[in-house]
Amino acid sequence: MSLAVDLEGRVALVTGGARGIGLGITQALLAAGASVVTCSRSEVEPVPGTTHRVCDVRDPEAVTALVGSVVDEHGRLDVLVNNAGGAPAADAATASPRFHEKVVGLNLLAPLLCAQAANEVMQRQAGGGTIVNISSISANRPAPTIAAYAAAKAGLDSLTTSLAMEWAPRVRVNAIDVGLCRTEQSDDHYGDDASAAAIEQTIPLGRMAEPTEVGNVAAFLASDLASYVSGATVACHGGGEPPAFLIVQKGLPNR
Repeated sequence: MSLAVDLEGRVALVTGGARGIGLGITQALLAAGASVVTCSRSEVEPVPGTTHRVCDVRDPEAVTALVGSVVDEHGRLDVLVNNAGGAPAADAATASPRFHEKVVGLNLLAPLLCAQAANEVMQRQAGGGTIVNISSISANRPAPTIAAYAAAKAGLDSLTTSLAMEWAPRVRVNAIDVGLCRTEQSDDHYGDDASAAAIEQTIPLGRMAEPTEVGNVAAFLASDLASYVSGATVACHGGGEPPAFLIVQKGLPNR
């Protein structure tokens, strides 16, 4: 077997796959030869070479219909990447119960719904399938202003290990804990160029990730090169973050 990521003949569904990190994942899967379907809550311009569906991944009936449409069009579903997610900043003390419910619903329950629908198909088809959950480094650290999001991502990492055990050997399930990444929304998250540059100085590799770099990890996990990898959480964060005492001791920029 050649040491190359080869997804030729595979059919992949990427939730939130038309923008941001999801776009990078879609592009990486396409480059590896997969047929890719993306989805979002609203109509968007499809990524060249893909088909796009409108679906609220928090809606069980809509998710069932989405997966059914992929199978109707392509005859199978080999790869699910649960990428849709995110949350605006909010004070945990004052955010409404409805806000927290929506954040957890999108970042934890929606991936479970999509995984259930995909697993039902994958368990029946030749070759099984693989699921990649896009999580966050916030799952493993204090995350003020995004507490519910971080808790949901921690739950997603835990869910990954449980589903990997329950659904083996037909379906592999893994997660990627993503760090800081440059997307079209970078200014909203990290500020202007000077602020972003200061933040990047705290990353051991000296820069934020590009979306396709996250996509390359997802493509690897979806491929036969990762045939014995299941229940894993892969850190894609450029080396992590320095502890607070080093920020003070060495004068590193503190975000």
